Parts: sequence; structure tokens; C-alpha cells
Amino acid sequence: MLQRGASPATADSGLSMSLRRRWRLREKTIESWIFLNGLLAVVVLLGVLILLMREGLPVFLYTSPLKFLFGTRWYPVSEPPTFGMLTFFAATLWVTLISTAIAVPVGVGCAAYLAEVAPSKLRETVKPVVELLAGIPSVVMGLIGLLLLSPLVQSIFNLNTGLSGLTAAIMLSMMSLPIIVSVSEDALRAVSNEFREASYALGATKWETVRHVCIPGALSGIAAAIMLGVGRAIGETMTVLMVAGGALAVPLSPTEPMMPMTAAIASGIGNAVRGGLQYQALFAIGLILFLMTLSVNLIADRVLERQKRKFAR
Repeated sequence: MLQRGASPATADSGLSMSLRRRWRLREKTIESWIFLNGLLAVVVLLGVLILLMREGLPVFLYTSPLKFLFGTRWYPVSEPPTFGMLTFFAATLWVTLISTAIAVPVGVGCAAYLAEVAPSKLRETVKPVVELLAGIPSVVMGLIGLLLLSPLVQSIFNLNTGLSGLTAAIMLSMMSLPIIVSVSEDALRAVSNEFREASYALGATKWETVRHVCIPGALSGIAAAIMLGVGRAIGETMTVLMVAGGALAVPLSPTEPMMPMTAAIASGIGNAVRGGLQYQALFAIGLILFLMTLSVNLIADRVLERQKRKFAR
């Protein structure tokens, strides 16, 4: 019931203002919650960086950064101890480059098929299955590589052991595929249909349209997917620890056993005395690995922002 002397228009206006205040309060609450979550992520990231710097930088008071980065001898229990991480860095490069070379063409090709060729029912079935691969624990992927892939690589290349950088790279490519396929497929589907229709109107075939129109139009998103996949390959630990071989020598071939940076940290941290030189050296490796992964993710973020601005116009 309306109050005496109040018109229906005044009552509706008061109700509308009350609803707007409630929605404004809810929006402010949600915005504050999102801001706090973002702030928490930044604080955690800075905390990890500060921890790595505090524990890892003191090793450079014992050995110079050049010797640490480019030395090939890693003898943490010798007298005096020697720390050179070039062996681990070279192994990380081998594994990352090979896994990227395998995962990129397969992932982009799969994404192009799902986005441009596959029927909608097939796409809706296959894409969730591909994305589920990202949820498989790395130790399970390591067991698969140890039991199935390692003997196969040993037999094909006639090696003394199948535990090598090549085995680790193949497993890492399988772990990078879900990221590359998912992000690339989203980028391809974001390309405007007007581009495809214009290509067909000029007489281009389906393949020519995908190759010359869709993929170039989604290149920024595909590049971001590749960088995210590379970041996953660089930071993976258990799989490479189980199947890379763990050799402490500079690898000259991908079929040699090797020890990437993540595997070196995981295998050595259990034997390191807290606060000792080996402990500090392992944290220094972690700091360098953190900076490498952070750089890849920042580049990927910039590329994704460029993609959003491109299709927002």
C-alpha cells in the first residue's frame, strides 16, 4: 500500500533507487573480492621471488656468476665444492626445444581441425578429452614414459638405455599439447567469419582459407599458446626426473642421458644441508628457472593482450 500523499511514480522511483543501491553494493563487494585475489597472487609471486633471492644469491659470494652459469663441473661435496650449472641448462634447452618442435605442429594442427573442419558434436567431445590430459599427474606421465616409451626409444635408436633427453622431451610434448590445443582452438574460433566468407568468395578452398586466413588471423593467440606450452615444459619436474637419465655431463645429443634444471633441484635438495653452499646453489638454479618461466609467461600475457585488442576493434 502507498503511503498517504505519495504518488505511484514516487514509490516506483524510491524502489528503483533502492535496487540500484543494492546492485552497486554487490558490484563493489565483487570488485573488492577480485582485487584482493589479484593482490594475493602478486604478493605470493613476490614472496617466492624474495625467498629464492634470499636463499640463492649468497652462493655468488663463493663463486662468481659467470663460473656458476657457464661452468660444467657440479661437485657439491668435493673439497672445495664446485658449482657450474651449464650441464643442467643445456639439458633444459634440449628437452624444451625438442618438446616444442613436437608439440607445436601437432597442437596447432589439432586446433585447426577442431576449429575449422570437425563437426560440432565431434569438437564438443574431443576438446574436453584433450583438456583432461592436462589433469594427469606428472608422476603418472613419468611412469608411462618409463614403462612404455623408454624401451621403444632404446630399441629404435639402438641405445644402451632409453632414459634420455629425447624420451623426456616426447613426454613433455604430450603434457604441453592440451594447453596448445585449447588456447589455439579458442584463438582460431575468435577469427571473424567475415574473413572466411571473403576468402570463399574469392574462390579459396577450405585448406587455403585455414592456411592463409584463419591461422594468420589467430597468430597472436597461437603464439601465446606456444609460449604457455614452453613454460609448462621448462617447469616440469617429476617426468624429467624419472625418464631423462640424470647424467652429469653436457649433452651433445638428445639421445644421451641428461639432467635438466628441475631434475637437478629435485634430486639434490634432499641431500643438501640447510643454509649450506649446495643448498644455496640449488636455490640459485631455482631462481634462474623462475626468471625463465616468468619471462615466458609475461611474453605470453602480452601476446594475449594484443590478441584481445585486435579482435575488440
